[in-house]
Amino acid sequence: MDKKELRAHIKALKKQHTKEQLLEQSEKILAKLEQHPDFIKADRIMLYNALPDEVQTQTFLEKWHLKKTIILPTVVGDDIIPVAYGKDTDFAVGDFNILEPQNEPYHGDFDLIIVPGVAFDRKGNRIGRGRGYYDRFLCQHLEVKRIGICFDFQLVDEVPTEPFDILMDEVITL
Repeated sequence: MDKKELRAHIKALKKQHTKEQLLEQSEKILAKLEQHPDFIKADRIMLYNALPDEVQTQTFLEKWHLKKTIILPTVVGDDIIPVAYGKDTDFAVGDFNILEPQNEPYHGDFDLIIVPGVAFDRKGNRIGRGRGYYDRFLCQHLEVKRIGICFDFQLVDEVPTEPFDILMDEVITL
């Protein structure tokens, strides 16, 4: 299956689940993340504001932003610009209709990067939505632990890869 076919296949699988089912799976996946040793020891974590068909992170963000520095991606042109999330953060709709924080860019280090994706395999390969934002961002932070999170039906036997694709160190699902 090529990337286009795999994206269409995963999209069809998502339609077989209700919003409530995906929210319940999201809570279980994020509970596993909370228990992960790399999450426990991390102080500065890059996360993401979820689209409706991704592992839902809003409750998780609200829970952890007072205990850890949470950084969210914004998209400017073809690049991800990290922005720290806080209780007074204003949001605006960005690319893909993602709510993006409107604070100043974050210029510090990261201890952990949590990455969404359309599909992952057990080797850590990932495909996103096809624009390469995360691959361009992650190649600048190869020393930082990268954990992909996904619904169980997004973990497939094999993801087609390109030389520029950045591997996840680990993938968490149900």
